[in-house]
Amino acid sequence: MNAPAPDRPGVAWWTHIATFVSHYGAFLILLVMVLALSVITPMVRGEQFFLTSRNLIQVLQQASINLIIAIGMTFVITSRGIDLSVGSIVALSGVVAGIAMREGAGPYLGFATAVVTGAACGAFNGLLITRLKLPPFIVTLGTLGVFRGLALVLTEGRPIYGFSREYLQIFAGRIGTVPVQVVVALVLALVFWWVLTKTRFGKYTTAIGGNEETARLAGIPVDWMKLKIYTLTGLLTGIAGALLTARLSSADPVAGQLFELDAIAATIMGGTSLMGGEGTIGGTVVGTLIMSLVRNGMNLLNVPTFWQQLVLGSVIILAVVLDQFRRRGASR
Repeated sequence: MNAPAPDRPGVAWWTHIATFVSHYGAFLILLVMVLALSVITPMVRGEQFFLTSRNLIQVLQQASINLIIAIGMTFVITSRGIDLSVGSIVALSGVVAGIAMREGAGPYLGFATAVVTGAACGAFNGLLITRLKLPPFIVTLGTLGVFRGLALVLTEGRPIYGFSREYLQIFAGRIGTVPVQVVVALVLALVFWWVLTKTRFGKYTTAIGGNEETARLAGIPVDWMKLKIYTLTGLLTGIAGALLTARLSSADPVAGQLFELDAIAATIMGGTSLMGGEGTIGGTVVGTLIMSLVRNGMNLLNVPTFWQQLVLGSVIILAVVLDQFRRRGASR
């Protein structure tokens, strides 16, 4: 009998590095970005502008909308799906809420209208995927255009203005010095961290993404779960749309463009596997902050818009590379 070959040092080294990156890579990127931006961004009146409380609050506020969407995207991608329509759902839910409030609905009813609209869009995606057995990529690519087109039709391509002061005070106000949107995003992150890690819904989501057929044989109602996952994503996106409408003081049918790319990049960079079966809300929070810091840093450095698009596209590619790196390390 031949003796087993000794482990190669390179394999052990690669495994340790891959494991470290898998657990702490996104956090390390976030830390390096904070340190780098603290050094290279311009000074204002002798102080580092990046580290001012005003700028950091702005970073959190910019991240909050993306985080709410990315929480839903975490569940979708963990189940080995994708949702490209979330940016259009943001626009449509905001438009429907704006029309409702223009017709006399109060602030809370207007907010609820946006949430219900988002949930209905998500349920529509889920029904097409589960009942017609269509690929999620194709379904949500199609509804990306359908929902955006519907928003444009309802408004004739024009933004809706004139919301009540009460709506803006409630949903675009502050609790102390922290914007309401940031508080809502953090509360939702905590709630759905618990849902994903501690509840049957979260465990079923992970099981479906790991192996759908095995999950089905184990008695998990796969189609019903997928419908709920896409409905949940739409609901959270509707919340994001309502909050964005309050922040902008308008419901714009072209709002939310490319939000789906930011949400996917933040989710993958945070450690959720693009191949399904592995998701983390904590990582999604970190990934969302990274995306917000990238935008904030480029604005502070006066990077031209077309260069910003190039950098953001590169960040998305980096997110996928990190996912592949993690998967290779886990397979060794």
